[in-house]
Formats: sequence, C-alpha cells, structure tokens
Amino acid sequence: MPATTCRTHENRFTASHTEWRCVRISQQSPSRADTVAVSPFSRSVVRVGVEVETRAPTGQTTAHLVGTGRGETLLVDPADRSDSLDTAVDEHGVEHVAVTHHHPDHVGAVAAYAERTGATVWARTGRAGPFQSATGVAPDREFQPGQRLPGTEIPVVDTPGHTPEHVAFVTGDGWLTGDLAVAEGSVVVGAPEGDMRAYLSSLRRVHASNPARLLPAHGPVIDDPRAVCERLLRHRRHRERRVLAAVRDGHERPDAIVRAAYDKNVSEVFGLARATVIAHVEKLAVEGRLAWNGERAQ
Repeated sequence: MPATTCRTHENRFTASHTEWRCVRISQQSPSRADTVAVSPFSRSVVRVGVEVETRAPTGQTTAHLVGTGRGETLLVDPADRSDSLDTAVDEHGVEHVAVTHHHPDHVGAVAAYAERTGATVWARTGRAGPFQSATGVAPDREFQPGQRLPGTEIPVVDTPGHTPEHVAFVTGDGWLTGDLAVAEGSVVVGAPEGDMRAYLSSLRRVHASNPARLLPAHGPVIDDPRAVCERLLRHRRHRERRVLAAVRDGHERPDAIVRAAYDKNVSEVFGLARATVIAHVEKLAVEGRLAWNGERAQ
C-alpha cells in the first residue's frame, strides 16, 4: 500500500451538498483512480495515473480531477483514455478540461473527454492555435495566468520554461505543476521551446509562494516544494557552470559542449542533452556572458 495522508474537510454547504469524502493523496505515482476521492464542492484532487508514451521514467502521466469550489470538476492533463480515468470521470463528472502545457503526453485525450462529457475546453490566452494543433480540438474559452480560471475558484499561475505556455493550477491540496518539478531527477528544459531563464524564474516563483505540496504530472507527490525547487535550481546552476567552463575552454559547438559539460555517458539521451545545453547557452548569451550565433558559442 502506498503511504497516504488523509484530510477530512469541514462541511460548509447545504444539506444537498453534504456528501464529503476523505481525500487520500498517494505519496507514490498513482496507479488506480481509487487511490484518492474527492467532493466536487471542495477544491480537492483525484490523481489518476495513465500509461502513455512519455520520456518520464514512470511511463505514466498523472491526470488530475479537481473540485472547482462551485460544484463542478476540472480535468487537467488527460494524456490518454484509460479504464481508471473513464471511471473517475464518470463518477465525479467533468465540466472543464485544461492542460498545464501542450506536450503529447499531457493532451492525448483532451478531445475524447471533451466529447464524452461535453465539458468546456480551456486554453491559455494567445495559445488557441497551438492548443488546437496539439489536442485536435478548438478551445471553447481562454484563461489568463495570474487570474482564477473563469467560473471556478482555481487560480492559474504562470510557470513557463519547460514550454512557453506552461501553467500551474492552485488547489486546496497543492499546486498541479505539470512538468515544472519532479520529486527525483530533473526536468528537461531544451531548445528550441525550452527557456532556461523562464524555467529558473518559475522555480523561484513556486519557492517564494511556498505551497504545501506539489502534484506533478510525473512521479509522486512533492511534500517539500521548497527543498525540491532548491535542488532543481542547484542542478541547473551546476550544469550552467559546466557549460560556461566548456565554452571558455574552447568548445564552441553544441555537440562538443555536451561532451565537455557532462561527466557521464549521455549517448542514449544525447539529443536531450544537446537541447539542454543549447538552452543554457541561450540563457548565458542573453545575459551577456558569452556570444552565440545559433551554431557556435564563444
């Protein structure tokens, strides 16, 4: 059995709204929809692990069902259809669908669940076109980070870096942070869509906000967000120092920088390492710490 924490919510609604359930947040990657339960009249969370083709070592993306605080449910990051997610969606109902970002392992079943439930489909303001390209469905409405998702009590926080459109959703049980942070290892921030400066700013924003926990799309719940943010920031600073040292040692092209900046064999993930190095180089170039023409760094 996975370790869990359990919190019973106070009933603050009328007699017709009193079916409360204990919320059990799994500390491991969720494998079944019944690892948690939710009242649609709180902003508590159901986590459902969905098997999907993904770079994440878990082989899963966690979909989240969130009570909006207004008697409705928001579905976040439905990566694919699954029996467990079907069951959770049918049990709790879904009136809204949104994603933290547009990667295929987060959006694969947006269209399917929108059709299944008739839910309102949301996209970030200014990103409707890329959203439709990624999901196969046009959004019904758009949301603006820094505000509540319209019609709900769920704030949306701007957390770009992993991708330009990346956001987090704030719930009563933690922040749904997509691919911003993981409990172990690190997050890919790779060119051309990854922005290292933005990513580090997003980590600092979460650290300053000090949420009780983070509910990532891959891996277990993060119970010490500040410690994890600090670890990820240290990791990126260390990689940046190695990249800058490689360039100063005369390694100009990305492939050469990768070989100099990594002290382990990255041949099986060389493309990801190269994209990460370029993202670091682009950050250093913007800061005036090196010159970069898109092919060579000096």
